[in-house]
Amino acid sequence: MPARVHVYDRQGKLTPAAVTRVEKTDAEWRAQLTPQQYHVARGKGTERAFCGTLLDNKRDGVYVCVCCRLPLFASSGKFDSGTGWPSFFQPVVEGNVATETDRGHGMVRTEILCARCDCHLGHVFPDGPRPTGLRFCVNSESLDFVDAADLASLAEAE
Repeated sequence: MPARVHVYDRQGKLTPAAVTRVEKTDAEWRAQLTPQQYHVARGKGTERAFCGTLLDNKRDGVYVCVCCRLPLFASSGKFDSGTGWPSFFQPVVEGNVATETDRGHGMVRTEILCARCDCHLGHVFPDGPRPTGLRFCVNSESLDFVDAADLASLAEAE
């Protein structure tokens, strides 16, 4: 069943699309990802605070899923939450990020996942800035960064 998301077209503009869900075996994910990426993205792990490679990234562009390259967060939605993880007040498009209740570690939280491949991104909390009041707290290991000038490189193959 296709996922209804937004992707970048060849002109570097977000456009709605029905894309094939990305499903792979554990062996295929392990071959594609580094051990740390696999632990976080597929094993629902968490990187240590203040250690992520994208925490201090201030370039203009888009953060994409490390597993399937779906656009997830724009640099314009990023803010310094002081928590030690990249934080965003909204996704690039609401439908590109899915949520699920996480009852692990003796807490009830809202987990955020890539809508195309179920990559674990982190969690969303209701303590963010305006205009949404949300804080999408994301692991750097779950993301890749694409500079604004290269957004057309994310265009889906026809």
